[in-house]
Amino acid sequence: MVKKRKVPERKCVVTNEMKPKKDLIRIVRNKEGEVFVDPSGKKNGRGAYLSLDLDVISKAEKSNVLSRTLNAEVDPAIFEELKTLINGKIDEK
Repeated sequence: MVKKRKVPERKCVVTNEMKPKKDLIRIVRNKEGEVFVDPSGKKNGRGAYLSLDLDVISKAEKSNVLSRTLNAEVDPAIFEELKTLINGKIDEK
Protein backbone atom coordinates (compact mmCIF):
# COMPACT_ATOMS: atom_id res chain seq x y z
CA MET A 1 0.00 0.00 0.00
CA VAL A 2 1.36 3.39 -1.02
CA LYS A 3 1.22 5.96 1.73
CA LYS A 4 -0.19 9.29 0.52
CA ARG A 5 2.15 12.17 1.25
CA LYS A 6 0.86 14.97 3.40
CA VAL A 7 0.08 18.07 1.34
CA PRO A 8 1.81 21.11 2.86
CA GLU A 9 -0.82 23.64 3.93
CA ARG A 10 -0.43 27.32 4.69
CA LYS A 11 -2.78 29.96 6.02
CA CYS A 12 -3.98 32.85 3.87
CA VAL A 13 -3.33 36.09 5.83
CA VAL A 14 -6.58 37.64 4.56
CA THR A 15 -9.15 34.83 4.90
CA ASN A 16 -7.30 32.85 7.63
CA GLU A 17 -8.14 29.65 5.74
CA MET A 18 -5.73 26.76 5.62
CA LYS A 19 -5.14 25.75 2.00
CA PRO A 20 -2.67 23.58 0.09
CA LYS A 21 0.50 25.58 -0.54
CA LYS A 22 0.03 25.35 -4.32
CA ASP A 23 -3.31 27.22 -4.06
CA LEU A 24 -1.60 30.19 -2.42
CA ILE A 25 0.97 32.75 -3.50
CA ARG A 26 3.86 33.73 -1.23
CA ILE A 27 5.04 37.28 -0.61
CA VAL A 28 8.46 37.62 1.02
CA ARG A 29 10.35 40.26 2.98
CA ASN A 30 14.10 39.63 3.02
CA LYS A 31 16.71 40.82 5.53
CA GLU A 32 17.18 44.05 3.55
CA GLY A 33 13.49 44.82 4.00
CA GLU A 34 12.64 44.35 0.31
CA VAL A 35 9.21 42.88 -0.32
CA PHE A 36 8.58 40.79 -3.41
CA VAL A 37 6.40 38.05 -4.86
CA ASP A 38 7.86 34.55 -4.58
CA PRO A 39 6.12 32.25 -7.08
CA SER A 40 8.54 29.39 -6.26
CA GLY A 41 7.76 29.61 -2.53
CA LYS A 42 11.40 28.90 -1.70
CA LYS A 43 13.14 32.25 -1.28
CA ASN A 44 14.67 33.20 2.06
CA GLY A 45 12.85 35.65 4.28
CA ARG A 46 9.63 36.22 6.15
CA GLY A 47 6.76 34.90 4.07
CA ALA A 48 3.06 35.62 3.99
CA TYR A 49 0.57 33.69 1.92
CA LEU A 50 -2.44 34.95 -0.04
CA SER A 51 -5.15 32.94 -1.78
CA LEU A 52 -5.02 32.96 -5.57
CA ASP A 53 -8.12 35.12 -5.73
CA LEU A 54 -8.45 38.69 -7.00
CA ASP A 55 -10.95 39.56 -4.24
CA VAL A 56 -8.46 38.44 -1.60
CA ILE A 57 -5.67 40.48 -3.22
CA SER A 58 -7.92 43.58 -3.25
CA LYS A 59 -8.81 43.05 0.42
CA ALA A 60 -5.13 42.67 1.28
CA GLU A 61 -4.37 45.91 -0.56
CA LYS A 62 -7.15 47.84 1.23
CA SER A 63 -6.59 46.42 4.72
CA ASN A 64 -2.80 46.75 4.71
CA VAL A 65 -2.60 43.23 6.15
CA LEU A 66 0.61 42.41 4.26
CA SER A 67 2.46 45.41 5.65
CA ARG A 68 1.48 44.34 9.17
CA THR A 69 2.33 40.67 8.64
CA LEU A 70 5.71 41.37 7.05
CA ASN A 71 6.53 44.46 9.16
CA ALA A 72 7.47 46.33 6.00
CA GLU A 73 6.03 48.78 3.51
CA VAL A 74 4.39 46.90 0.65
CA ASP A 75 4.72 48.69 -2.67
CA PRO A 76 1.47 48.97 -4.71
CA ALA A 77 3.43 47.40 -7.58
CA ILE A 78 3.45 44.14 -5.57
CA PHE A 79 -0.35 44.02 -5.74
CA GLU A 80 -0.25 44.73 -9.49
CA GLU A 81 2.21 41.88 -9.92
CA LEU A 82 -0.03 39.57 -7.87
CA LYS A 83 -3.09 40.46 -9.96
CA THR A 84 -1.17 39.83 -13.19
CA LEU A 85 0.09 36.53 -11.83
CA ILE A 86 -3.39 35.41 -10.79
CA ASN A 87 -4.87 36.39 -14.14
CA GLY A 88 -2.16 34.28 -15.78
CA LYS A 89 -2.91 31.34 -13.51
CA ILE A 90 -6.66 31.56 -14.18
CA ASP A 91 -5.99 31.60 -17.93
CA GLU A 92 -3.88 28.42 -17.62
CA LYS A 93 -6.74 26.41 -16.09
